[in-house]
Amino acid sequence: MLNIAIINGPNLNLLGERETDIYGNMPFETYLESLKTKYTDISFTYYQSNVEGELVNHLHDCRGKVQGIIFNGAGYTHTSVALADAIAAIDIPVVEVHISNIYAREEYRKTSLTASKCVGCITGLGLTSYELALQYFIRSGTKTS
Repeated sequence: MLNIAIINGPNLNLLGERETDIYGNMPFETYLESLKTKYTDISFTYYQSNVEGELVNHLHDCRGKVQGIIFNGAGYTHTSVALADAIAAIDIPVVEVHISNIYAREEYRKTSLTASKCVGCITGLGLTSYELALQYFIRSGTKTS
């Protein structure tokens, strides 16, 4: 069975409530349930934190447990050397995702400190970005345990 971790950063716990014109009106937990229903042969773990160090710790904790990580660092994408270093330090492929198109937003959002440590980056396709990242893991032959 393929084990995939989805890790979301700050403020993504408010999906469906905040800035719905940018992020939509569906809570992430609802979307995750739809993924679990559609992909019954994949084991998902989900973690969200507003705290940078907790995200670093959780990335470390994924070692030996998952074959891939779908990561939305949210605002930390643009500021966190620590998260970039954590991604580089673990031997797990990570796909960075963003619900909004970070390149069509404020200038400071156009730089991702974490993307260069990831196998790829999907941005601007709404929650579908997560499923596209999942498709990468399914199609890439990511080893299962």
